[in-house]
Amino acid sequence: MYPKPKFVFVLSSQSILPSRGTPTGWYLPEFVHPYNKLVPVFDIIVSSPAGGEAPLDPYSVEATRQDPECVAFLKEKSHVWKDTVKLETLLGKASEFAGIFYVGGHGPMFDLANDETSHAVVREFYECGKVVSAVCHGPAALANVKLSDGNYMITGQNITGLSNAEEEAMQFTSDMPFLLETELRNNGGIYEKAENPFGVKVITSGRNGKLVTGQNPPSAAVIGESLIKAAMV
Repeated sequence: MYPKPKFVFVLSSQSILPSRGTPTGWYLPEFVHPYNKLVPVFDIIVSSPAGGEAPLDPYSVEATRQDPECVAFLKEKSHVWKDTVKLETLLGKASEFAGIFYVGGHGPMFDLANDETSHAVVREFYECGKVVSAVCHGPAALANVKLSDGNYMITGQNITGLSNAEEEAMQFTSDMPFLLETELRNNGGIYEKAENPFGVKVITSGRNGKLVTGQNPPSAAVIGESLIKAAMV
């Protein structure tokens, strides 16, 4: 029996929302649903900038009390985010993986958006022809990545992520260091979104269809299928 190909999931290490002093981090359903979809196919390695326990946004736990997958995951799989590998240990190892996926939550807006190690890992994966993917606020980790030629990775690429209207609807606009939709546009991305706020939108673009992004939490429920397809191309 052949070993499964490996896939990296990246979680934020940011635990506090600076403007409010309240807990933040990564968003539970945006991890759980893609993870459950991919785990039968891939050996998933969970990583974060700081390594160790990656902070789970407590609001996302409250918001998913009626989501059976999230409830079960909290009860049975907490080890996967409490013992993450340090992101820097993945440098130079893109050839060992099928792809990388950045989970959303407000955390990535503060740490992964400007993390040079993360940018180097993304650049390596993308230039090696691996899947590079993110959902909701997760594309903040992709927005500022520059390729070896000095151009932004997302320039000229169809891409999505949490919209400005959705950020405003959640009343976090003034708490963010930047607005994700605006940043994606500013760095050359061809930003697309669903017709209505919090509608499902998943976009596959990039070299050989290897750049996969989802707009918001509802999109996380379906992005797994797109990641599997992109990895198999």
